[in-house]
Amino acid sequence: MLVILGCGESGMGAALLAHKLGIPIFVSDAGSIREDFRKQLIDLEIDFEENEHKIIFDFLPTLVVKSPGISDRSEVIQYYLQNSIDVISEIEFAFMHCKGKIIAITGSNGKTTTTNLIFHILKTAKYSVSKVGNVGYSFARSLSEAEFDYYVIEVSSFQLDTIKSFRPFIAIILNITPDHLDRYEYKFENYVNSKFKIALNQNNDNHIILYRDKTIIDNYRTFELRSTIHWVQSELNHQDEIIINEQQGPSLKYSVLKGRHNAMNVSCSVIASQILGIDNNVVQLAIDSFKNDPHRLEYVASIEGVDYINDSKATNVDSVYWALDAMKSKIVWIAGGQDKGNNYSVILPLIQEKVKTLVALGVNNQKLIDFFSPYIPVLDTHSMTECVEQCMNIASSGDKVLLSPACASFDLFKNYQDRGDQFKNAVINLKETRL
Repeated sequence: MLVILGCGESGMGAALLAHKLGIPIFVSDAGSIREDFRKQLIDLEIDFEENEHKIIFDFLPTLVVKSPGISDRSEVIQYYLQNSIDVISEIEFAFMHCKGKIIAITGSNGKTTTTNLIFHILKTAKYSVSKVGNVGYSFARSLSEAEFDYYVIEVSSFQLDTIKSFRPFIAIILNITPDHLDRYEYKFENYVNSKFKIALNQNNDNHIILYRDKTIIDNYRTFELRSTIHWVQSELNHQDEIIINEQQGPSLKYSVLKGRHNAMNVSCSVIASQILGIDNNVVQLAIDSFKNDPHRLEYVASIEGVDYINDSKATNVDSVYWALDAMKSKIVWIAGGQDKGNNYSVILPLIQEKVKTLVALGVNNQKLIDFFSPYIPVLDTHSMTECVEQCMNIASSGDKVLLSPACASFDLFKNYQDRGDQFKNAVINLKETRL
């Protein structure tokens, strides 16, 4: 019997794959199961419980697949571990039944952009490829529907925590900066160890792409990497073209997404494409036609000479650093939400240089107020409408209003998408009233 803990996208995907394979399943979710997922379980005659973990304590399964959001310290996980039951992630379960080659991307920031770009390059090159993982469509669900030659997977540290044999053909670690420390006993080294698990099972036939990030350089020697290492660095020239340099490899120029942070994302994507043997002209064609997902330095509108930028996906300090770095004019900065143990001192020089006012947005903004008010004006707001109106009152022609929160969204919003969408709606509504 396979027990699946959590019935979000990854749990439902695991259930669909297990059902296809003929494996007996029981699904347990401590909360309510989405109506469409509940209907699927009923239609497929898969037993389940919701709003509590109860029945699963009545028997011991042979294997447990847990959703990434469930902590290893939770009561149910500790119960299984104490009874010597293997607990694995959905990507591990899917890997056990996958015949295709895997390109897996992790890092504190830039995962989704890099995943999307590599997928777009492979599609442009007419490869048989699926995009899965932390982008919102589970690896297991994809396998339950069709088989592909390649899988481009965005992988979070939470998913890597419970892998056993997961082994990508190409692994990419974009960067590692403090994030989710509440999940890792507030020890940065634990978070670093989790990220490097992406290469744990690689062998001489595999590849790992590492950006020349200080944390990665300082830590990679402590891990026994058996795969071929590709060290990548990049820079922007005066035309905002990205110059890519791989160790003992070619130098290439690509004109793409804005900002130095995207230079890293593109560099790693290009090197992955070269490993796969994709022609540089095809890579260039793909990059030229690439469009990034919403909520990532997304231009919304201009009102009276002020540009409004939606960077709601920036849920940690490092993401905010690169967003601020990419701005060429004065900024009215919107930040706030659920703090994740943030250390704001690392962005203070950029704040003092570029930000004219911080408009704090959240249920409790006291940490932001206490830290930044000695350096810049700080306004305290508790709704998106109020926040955007305050920004309009402060910003002058030529300024940027930048939503780049540095925090999780769950105090006022459903998720970062909801936060970004509410920001865009508020800006559009504001623009219409100014016409």
